[in-house]
Amino acid sequence: MWPVRTPDHNGRPASVIWPRAPGGAPRPVECSFAFRFVALIVAQTLLNDTFLRALLREPTDYTPIWLMRQAGRYLPEYNATRARAGSFLGLAKQPDYATEVTLQPLERFPLDAAILFSDILTIPDAMGLGLDFAAGEGPKFAHPVRTEADVAKLAVPDIGATLGYVTDAVREIRRALTDGEGRQRVPLIGFSGSPWTLACYMVEGGGSDDFRTVKSMAYARPDLMHRILDVNAQAVAAYLNAQIEAGAQAVMIFDTWGGALADGAYQRFSLDYVRRVLAQLKREHDGARVPAIAFTKGGGLWLEELAATGVDAVGLDWTVNLGRARERVAGRVALQGNLDPTILFAPPEAIRAEARAVLDSYGNHPGHVFNLGHGISQFTPPEHVAELVDEVHRHSRAIRSGAGS
Repeated sequence: MWPVRTPDHNGRPASVIWPRAPGGAPRPVECSFAFRFVALIVAQTLLNDTFLRALLREPTDYTPIWLMRQAGRYLPEYNATRARAGSFLGLAKQPDYATEVTLQPLERFPLDAAILFSDILTIPDAMGLGLDFAAGEGPKFAHPVRTEADVAKLAVPDIGATLGYVTDAVREIRRALTDGEGRQRVPLIGFSGSPWTLACYMVEGGGSDDFRTVKSMAYARPDLMHRILDVNAQAVAAYLNAQIEAGAQAVMIFDTWGGALADGAYQRFSLDYVRRVLAQLKREHDGARVPAIAFTKGGGLWLEELAATGVDAVGLDWTVNLGRARERVAGRVALQGNLDPTILFAPPEAIRAEARAVLDSYGNHPGHVFNLGHGISQFTPPEHVAELVDEVHRHSRAIRSGAGS
């Protein structure tokens, strides 16, 4: 049996991981330079790295595509697995189920990346706020953070002790994406909610139409809000770093509710803390760059500021013209997006036309990852997703060859 981890490149004996024996754990061993050379030959190969190269603004043969919530309720097989798991949290907290649903969209569609199946609210749950998903009501916290005493009790959770099921899932997904010869199909994305978005749920106790409670705290007691955000930023950075160490090859910060803030408040309560997270992230692991994506829904007016945070790519919703966005960032970052998810309810030819419009808007330039402007709807016909993926690959190849518009 040969080890499957790329060896150390500094001339030191490398710690390598042997394949698991049935029911056993990997065994780290020390190996000589000669043995490391053999290990290097059999090291894992990424068969499709188009997504990662696009994030780093390198030339690609076509535009890569993945979809927010690509593993979800629009897929019948996802619903069958969720029924076996018993609940959403049962699905997310059991690595074998999380692995199964992460891979389901890849079995249907030739997507260019996998994204860890989990939830953005795992961190507040690990803080002891008591996350629950009531049927038809969305996420709820049993212990929302409303008082000075509540805020004082907040602490960065022990990631290994409280969120080990997530890092276990990352490792299991990486194994499932890799064949017996060490060839991995596509990269794996890890993710977290942003400090502000987590705070919205933590203070509101769940979702909200107007975020009245969390905004009131931000304006009336900014000291308390900054304390929450500081703890959240430390936790998000530690959480994403743990995912990277477990095998995530890119990470994304979902600032779903940053766009609910006014200009000025956005910079103080959201953007600054995204910047703090990025400053703490491991940007290289096992000798490879780990790109970071930041997405603020409704954040197009702050595109230049997002691009200056140190992120590798900025996610955009459908309200932004992609071509003008590319000009605004002037090659500093890659862009991800930005088809309106509701277009997937249109007839196939309309879907293909809108996909072409997004690609044509960006043009024949490096640094674009195709995605939706937000998560895919649970009511989306899967066959319409197939049309989208096919058209993105087909038309972007035509653009590269000079045959596209």
